[in-house]
Amino acid sequence: MIQVENLTKYYQNICAVDQINIEIQKGEILGLLGPNGAGKTTTLRMLTGFLQPTAGSIVVKDYNIDEQPLEIKRIMGYLPESAPLYHDMLVFDYLNYVADVRQIGRSHKPDRIRELGDLCGINDVMHQPIGELSKGYKQRVGLAHAMMTDPEILILDEPTSGLDPNQIVEIRQIIKQIGREKTIILSTHILSEAEATCDRIVIINRGKIVADGSTESLKASAGSKKFIQLTLQKADLKTVDAALSPIDGIAAIQRIDESDGALEVRIDCLAAADPRAEIYQKIKQTDWVVLDFHQETQNLETIFRELTLESE
Repeated sequence: MIQVENLTKYYQNICAVDQINIEIQKGEILGLLGPNGAGKTTTLRMLTGFLQPTAGSIVVKDYNIDEQPLEIKRIMGYLPESAPLYHDMLVFDYLNYVADVRQIGRSHKPDRIRELGDLCGINDVMHQPIGELSKGYKQRVGLAHAMMTDPEILILDEPTSGLDPNQIVEIRQIIKQIGREKTIILSTHILSEAEATCDRIVIINRGKIVADGSTESLKASAGSKKFIQLTLQKADLKTVDAALSPIDGIAAIQRIDESDGALEVRIDCLAAADPRAEIYQKIKQTDWVVLDFHQETQNLETIFRELTLESE
């Protein structure tokens, strides 16, 4: 349904998106993951025609975005991270205005607003000013705006950004319900959101795709690798690396964070190795203070961190 080939975007001499290739099937919920500044929003803005690519092509249902941008926009709904709402308007008046802009027929307009009110859970705030709503309700109103023309494709940029845990669950449920009938692309850096909502995950880092597949396939491709999470006080990376690297079964030691006098490292282990006892004995010989020491296996979070670590 959507074919993206060698999509590239430069801002002067900075490459924000670097030759991305994605094929998105009809009815798929695709999650675009990546750290801040990875190129997610730029990619979505090019997909929706809001930004002109520097190079590459975007084809949606046989429409080319360079030649037929309006046709593509007609079958897309787009919710940017900060929904463009008129805060002085009542919710109903705003949706009525959007329906007029989108040329929804007068006879069909009341039914469509009512349907969106039910779908997005905003019927109880229809006659309140948008500016008085919580962030969660504003996102729902923005989602109703994006859905006004019943688009085949829905593109959501950080749809749960700034929401509390209950609001995140509510928006996630709405997205899953919509996804039964539509193709959805959403960007996020919340891994649990992507894992719970998306059929497929694309991880982007520094403008490049570094992983593409279902959660299960990404975990399978990472294998059953084990690693040890270690947080120490009174220690520095050079000393820790010199003391622990010679231990059998340790493949690599990476710094994860260093703040407030604590050093957090990840110790990658060789297959079938369990060097925890030797690590403990080494630590006993130092004056390091252990704040955390536990073993984990690969999950979506560790895969994400491993693939995007260079950008942190």
